[in-house]
Amino acid sequence: MSFWDIVWFIFIFAAFMAYLMVVFTILGDLFRDDSVSGVMKAVWVILLFVFPFITALVYIIARGKGMNERARQEAVEAKKAQDEYIRSVAAPAAGGGGSPADQIARAKELLDSGAITSDEFAALKAKALG
Repeated sequence: MSFWDIVWFIFIFAAFMAYLMVVFTILGDLFRDDSVSGVMKAVWVILLFVFPFITALVYIIARGKGMNERARQEAVEAKKAQDEYIRSVAAPAAGGGGSPADQIARAKELLDSGAITSDEFAALKAKALG
């Protein structure tokens, strides 16, 4: 095997991987889009396997802007869900979660159980109120 055979193999392998990434991106976008009917999705998939390069190019040209918008919207929704989850988990652990009444009630429970002193309770109450 010569050096140029190895270079050619690497080039073909990279091109094939790029093509696979395009195909999986198209398939993901196709099934993410609710505006396309099931029949049209089936037609796109069949065409993608029968005429792969032409169909991929046509899909990207015809629906490329929509692909970007759907990907952006999915990223925004994922970030919103992640932020909401982080707030729901981190807020009670930091002692800053809930309303001031909830914080004072938790501090009162700690005072009643003997975990904190009355001075610490007063400090927590002052912090919750203000």
